[in-house]
Amino acid sequence: MGVRDSARLLASVREAALAGDAPPAALRTVIGESWLRVLNHGVDPDIGRHSTLLSTEEIEHRRQSSPLGDVMPLLREGLVSVADIASHIMVVTDADGRVLWRDGSLAVRKSADRLGFAEGASWAEDVVGTNAIGTALVTRAPVQVHSAEHFVRTHHAWTCAAAPLHDPRDGRLLGVVDISGPAATLHPATLSLVTAVTRVAEGELRLRHWASIERLRAIAAPLLARIEGKAVAVDRNGWTAAVTAMAPPDRVALPLSVRSGEVWLPSLGMCSLEPLPGGWLIRVGDRQRPSAASRVVLDVSLPRAWAVTVSGAAGCWAQQLSPRHAELLFVLAVHRGGRSAAELAHDLFGDAGRTVTVRAELSRLRRNLAGVLAHRPYRFADGVDVELIRPHHPADLLPHSQAPAVRAARA
Repeated sequence: MGVRDSARLLASVREAALAGDAPPAALRTVIGESWLRVLNHGVDPDIGRHSTLLSTEEIEHRRQSSPLGDVMPLLREGLVSVADIASHIMVVTDADGRVLWRDGSLAVRKSADRLGFAEGASWAEDVVGTNAIGTALVTRAPVQVHSAEHFVRTHHAWTCAAAPLHDPRDGRLLGVVDISGPAATLHPATLSLVTAVTRVAEGELRLRHWASIERLRAIAAPLLARIEGKAVAVDRNGWTAAVTAMAPPDRVALPLSVRSGEVWLPSLGMCSLEPLPGGWLIRVGDRQRPSAASRVVLDVSLPRAWAVTVSGAAGCWAQQLSPRHAELLFVLAVHRGGRSAAELAHDLFGDAGRTVTVRAELSRLRRNLAGVLAHRPYRFADGVDVELIRPHHPADLLPHSQAPAVRAARA
């Protein structure tokens, strides 16, 4: 099927879907799920929603504060020349979907301006509907959106391919790298190219991270040599640089807001934090296991960020969750009686045999949430009050997830 025939078929599928009729062909799953989310958000299928552009000052602030700026030369080298030749543009957004950088074909950039696809614009699903940038932000996976697969009619003349870019230090979603252009210039290799260049950029960030760990180790080692008792030096994301008088953890889960002074870390107990250049010195107290947590709040209400808050007599602590850990804690919050490793493997992968992966992930979780999670079966510890905050619309529940248990909960 040619590009024009494909576009006409997609347009008829969209018209049938909006009218509630049986479509002439099935949508791809990723597109159908996105359309459902967009409909729940009330996006106008003809013009989308108005997006106020960020000011020049705010754009520059976001650029300067994002690790994405460190890899922009690499992204430009890998994509801009290809985009220019193919009459496309390269677009890089932050995790909110705001366009921070745009480069490539001048003619296509002018067309994008007429569409509102400019620096500072929001290209999130709940603003402009299904598109490669917004949908990649939600699913956290590379995606290509062509012609009338875009929910908003004014985008049907476009094709776009995008891949999310994550911070290798903590798995945090930094933004999306996208190639967009006229629908007639669709090329099946575009998505593979964008994905490959994005992975190279993540590799560059990883190298920079380990170089910063080495610098912190050089600073912390002399300090630790003079400390009596247990202590560990970590970078701002909790990765261990140096340690004394204790087994070295790969990473210490730090709370969302870190400050000097006494703090309760579920994995270490009561600790004292002191700032270091590029990180923190953690002095571990004598009480390795403070009084048990009494309350856990698991918040999965947002489409792109999830957090767990643990509180008890020793204090309160909160941390953002990776996609996999959000899935695991959601399943355990739903099944308060507990799940075996085989049951969790089926819940997450549809394959009860993948118990090794489940046990490894739960081991990491239990190190960070000591006293909160129990095992045999895996569950929240007895006596812990668990509150699960779900999104208003079931379709927005962990939309990145393909886990059978999560998909069933959305339905």
